[in-house]
Amino acid sequence: MGEMAGSGFDGLRVLSFESRRGAEMAKLIENAGGRAIIAPSMREVPLQDNHHARDFVRELIAGEIHAVIFLTGVGAQVVVRVAESIGEQQAYLDALKSVPVIARGPKPAGILRPLGIPIRAIAPEPNTWREVLQALDANPSSVPLRGRTIAVQEYGAPNEELLAGLRERGATVRRVPVYDWQLPEDTGPLRNAAEQIAKGDVDVVLFTTSVQARHVMQIANEMGIAQEVHRGFSRMFVASIGPVTSEALHELGLRADMEPSHPKMGFLVSEAASKANDILPRKQG
Repeated sequence: MGEMAGSGFDGLRVLSFESRRGAEMAKLIENAGGRAIIAPSMREVPLQDNHHARDFVRELIAGEIHAVIFLTGVGAQVVVRVAESIGEQQAYLDALKSVPVIARGPKPAGILRPLGIPIRAIAPEPNTWREVLQALDANPSSVPLRGRTIAVQEYGAPNEELLAGLRERGATVRRVPVYDWQLPEDTGPLRNAAEQIAKGDVDVVLFTTSVQARHVMQIANEMGIAQEVHRGFSRMFVASIGPVTSEALHELGLRADMEPSHPKMGFLVSEAASKANDILPRKQG
């Protein structure tokens, strides 16, 4: 993780929407001299009916899938559990070894490799759909696409650009949605955060996933304060973990002031701490 910038935030109020890693993020912010506000914004919910994953496991075993793209580590793990639940774990793993497997970065690779699954290509940082397609284009003979059925393990909303890119390259795409993101059971902290943003009571916001941005705007709309929240964000220092999140912010009418040199929480916090005090006066002036 990046070097902490001592008292870099210099007492600024720093908001994070982290859920599972909220305590870790609070510590990073405080170590960098900020006053941490943590508002959990999402929970990971395995689909109640995992029929997409079950059907995918059976199709792969039957030889109907010619390559698999795993987009997340958690999703890769869930599919293994689904295969186990229908008594097909070993057959699934054997079938996976017989087709090209592509990982969107180190997390899915870290789940699959210990299971003995060879990874044909890994999308490099910043691990967006663009790098997935670039990794495929760099290995055309290793991962042929034209006329093949390519399964894509998805997380939350489908990545339409990736699916379109695969189809443009001649592939038939088999979507495998494995889990979804929902609002947390207790939306109180998220509602409080939306109010604080609207009132201008936050200086810095750190986004580590696009879902956080969608959920805070969803809550703001429900509360009838979307316009005020938009205005609040425009006067804050907005840090985004990487291009996927920045694009989602742009779609919501928000703009990221920075992305860290590496898409990791430590770098996000330390590099935001080193830049926020320079940029904030211009945004608040």
